[in-house]
Amino acid sequence: MTGTTNRPTSRRRFRPLSLSTACAALAVLPLALTACGSGVTADPAGTEDSGETVTVANCGRELSFDTAPSSVVGLMPSQTELLIRLDAADSIVGQAQTEVSALPDDIAGQAADIPVLSADAPPAREDLLAVSPDFVASPTEYEFTAEQGFASIEQLNENGAQAYVATGGCADRRSTAEVTDLLTDIADLGAILDVPDAAEELAQDVEGRLAAVEDAIGGSAQPTVAQVYVEGDSLSAIGAGIEADIIRAAGGDNVFDPDAPEFADFFAAQINPEEIISREPDAIVFGASGPEHEEETREYLRSTFPDVPAVEDDLLIAIPASDLYPGALGNIDAVETIAQGLYPDAF
Repeated sequence: MTGTTNRPTSRRRFRPLSLSTACAALAVLPLALTACGSGVTADPAGTEDSGETVTVANCGRELSFDTAPSSVVGLMPSQTELLIRLDAADSIVGQAQTEVSALPDDIAGQAADIPVLSADAPPAREDLLAVSPDFVASPTEYEFTAEQGFASIEQLNENGAQAYVATGGCADRRSTAEVTDLLTDIADLGAILDVPDAAEELAQDVEGRLAAVEDAIGGSAQPTVAQVYVEGDSLSAIGAGIEADIIRAAGGDNVFDPDAPEFADFFAAQINPEEIISREPDAIVFGASGPEHEEETREYLRSTFPDVPAVEDDLLIAIPASDLYPGALGNIDAVETIAQGLYPDAF
């Protein structure tokens, strides 16, 4: 997590991360602030376009759309990618946090002329409102923190815009998010944007890729996995949230229990290295914000845990941090990458 601290030396080896510290780390360690279940319903009080009002439950709020949004903003490259793959590129009037990760090569050209509202943090309130959005898609609720200078959901509503938070990114689901929450997002956004065919095609692709991983590793003995994040000498364990469910979907047996009290309030907790040594994981999975951070983390893990099986067998699996954000198609990439690392003979 961001905010470098010394490794804890007290006998209480777990130190749950505070929400404020985690929010500050948004650009490096994806938040698993999660969501209540969403659902799409139709109201027969129709419109000229589809003849019905679309209503979606999201983060305890109800969003209703008489017509499809026409001025859309993606508050993270992962959301911008999702919007583009849902054939909504022509409706996007702004993209944000563009330096957090690059868009995939096959769609990058479609975003070339979309105004950039921010580089490595959510856009300032004035910059977001300046493009007059009527719909804003975000990975977490953090992007709407008014105290940070961002437009709140209420302020967006007052300016004629509705906000959708990824199902794995709403506060009351932060420790229970699942990879398949992405399918809820695809269905919801498909209905909101009135692109049912594109949504169905994308959902089938996601389901097919997950099924292919499950089929490939079915019946295999599960290797144990420690999922960590390293910044300097600060070591955090990931025990819950979308990150932990990615490990499960990839066939890993997480050595950290999501039901443990250390993860009751947040998906990550600072730990002493002894917690990894005592669990002797077969593999270590870690998020990396770029090549330099990846190499620094590998060096830390090798020097700190030379006798742990994961290091002895060189089974250190790096995942781009951006693939761990809620509501990201990269979640599926992460599942595939981890599964291929854990079960090299199955692929």
